[in-house]
Amino acid sequence: MKEHSIHEDPKIAAFAERQMRDWAIAQEIVERAREAGSLAEAAAQVRRYVSISREAGAGGAEVARLVADKLGWQLFDRNLLDRVAERFHHCRMMLELVDETESNWVYDVLGTWMDRQIVPHEKYVSQLARIVLAAARGAHCVFVGRGAQFMLPRDRGLAVRLVAPERFRVERIMRLEGRSAADARQRVEQLDRGRAEFVERFFHHAVADPHLYDLVINTERWGMEGAAEQIAAAARG
Repeated sequence: MKEHSIHEDPKIAAFAERQMRDWAIAQEIVERAREAGSLAEAAAQVRRYVSISREAGAGGAEVARLVADKLGWQLFDRNLLDRVAERFHHCRMMLELVDETESNWVYDVLGTWMDRQIVPHEKYVSQLARIVLAAARGAHCVFVGRGAQFMLPRDRGLAVRLVAPERFRVERIMRLEGRSAADARQRVEQLDRGRAEFVERFFHHAVADPHLYDLVINTERWGMEGAAEQIAAAARG
């Protein structure tokens, strides 16, 4: 009896491959639909919030603290990093590398290969959004930066932009951080670039566009207390 070797028909192989690919795509669509449904349901439960975008040195953290105190709302600033680190078991220091900073191709492309502790920008933003949404569902919140207004239902929040002349901001950084004028100016420029790129890259908006905000306040003109009072009054209304 002649032995028969089994040769796979290319047409059958191609058909099977297409079927597997179609099945995988269908599963992905189902999963995305489920996720979208759960996110939509969660978004409907979001409470009132204030999101504060800020130029570097314009006093965003101080104004946000005053607003939270006046309203009796929870404040989420850099403590958001602590929440992400705790929830997703990341090294807090590693999150500093991607939090509102200019993207770094070494970390984005080689990060997981070089060091499992390093979190790619995209993964960080996805996890950050989950924390922001959970926080906003649990309480009235004041968020500082990190694109919170783009992660939450716009009609539930008050979007604020704090600005000030560069001279004012540089002098403030010099005073608060003990930097030289040149070092403070470099710091301001670096922070502004990183925050602008963060919003552009992940939310496709220009962070300085005034049309994105309900209020744009010059903190040199109004001061930290005056700015906070305006924001709190608008949030109450």
